[in-house]
Amino acid sequence: MDLRQAVIVIDMINDFVTGKSSFQGALDIVPNIKNLIVQARAKEVMVVYVCDAHSPKDPEMQVWGEHAMAGTDGSQVIHELRLDGGELVLPKHTYDFFFDTELDELLKKNDVEEIVLVGVVTDICIQNSAAGAFFRGYKMVVPEDCVAAADKKAHQYALDYMRKMYGVKVTNSSEVIVGW
Repeated sequence: MDLRQAVIVIDMINDFVTGKSSFQGALDIVPNIKNLIVQARAKEVMVVYVCDAHSPKDPEMQVWGEHAMAGTDGSQVIHELRLDGGELVLPKHTYDFFFDTELDELLKKNDVEEIVLVGVVTDICIQNSAAGAFFRGYKMVVPEDCVAAADKKAHQYALDYMRKMYGVKVTNSSEVIVGW
């Protein structure tokens, strides 16, 4: 591995995977993300969960209605991915996981230069977080088999957009693991 990496697990929470805002694609990527997390731990690659944890005043409430409310089961990481590795879980209040969180500080403190983005939703939180990462100078990898969106065309568009606009390397989880 040339650059110090971290895996960022985005919004793999009950509301989006098994709850009221769930979709099949979110369920389908769980085994791939789980394997990636297990391998990251084995290679001592940092893993951080960043999860929606909203208050009634968050701007997203006007767009999506109530979801992933802070302190509820809906905002908790799904059981299948909580493998008790001691990773940090950071709450976020909007699409970009850097906005009003400690993530940038944490990554810099650990000399992370490249982040691996996994989770949901490709064309919302993944794409907006990729913008935030790009603006902060991070290199990015998105394993296509570890991200999903309910709309397959929007999913593909987001992958293409991130590749073109932010220099994201779109690959698969096997290639990420081999690189470790």
